Amino acid sequence: MPELEDRIARNLHAIQERMAKAAERSGRPGEAARLIAVTKTVGPEEMRILESLGVSDFGENRVEVAAPKIAALGRAVRWHMIGSIQRRKVRDVVSLFDAVDSVDRLELAETLQKRCDELDKRMPILLEVNVSGEEQKHGFGPDSLEHALAALRAYDRLAIEGLMTMAPLDAPESVLRAVFSGLRRLADEYGLRERSMGMTDDFEVAIEEGATQVRIGRALFT
Repeated sequence: MPELEDRIARNLHAIQERMAKAAERSGRPGEAARLIAVTKTVGPEEMRILESLGVSDFGENRVEVAAPKIAALGRAVRWHMIGSIQRRKVRDVVSLFDAVDSVDRLELAETLQKRCDELDKRMPILLEVNVSGEEQKHGFGPDSLEHALAALRAYDRLAIEGLMTMAPLDAPESVLRAVFSGLRRLADEYGLRERSMGMTDDFEVAIEEGATQVRIGRALFT
């Protein structure tokens, strides 16, 4: 569908320009942040268009929704699990995904380690940190991160690449910056290179504050 292709191409180009300018404003190279395309609301057709435009990282949050898409597109792209994971779904997550960007508790890490052992697989992970302190959000508290990282050293199948957080919805810019800079400082403190933060409504602020990955869905497709 030429209209769909044109719309996605225009959206992607606009997002990439905004990402580059935000990185440059923070004194970093224009390509400092990587786009994770959140495709949970679209099908293989839209995803193939993105792949043809050079997007190589796709984020899904439900195993049952992601499985047919992964079967349709194959392994040429990198599949990120970005949602909360029930322990009974961990085997499927390990089988299907290339990275888990939402490890929010030690019990989940323990189960991931076991399933990776069974499947002889090493899994890159991000630890979800509840920087904002909101009760409804998942994740490690900033004060518990040191303990969590120490415990995770025992899990040789898990490669801790960095941290992830989400800012409060509709928060003022000052709050966004406080949350994103807080995650950056934690990543720096523990020597972790990846900082996954920022979505459609706040990704430029996140990049200015040091994001290395942004998760964008709606802005790509509407």
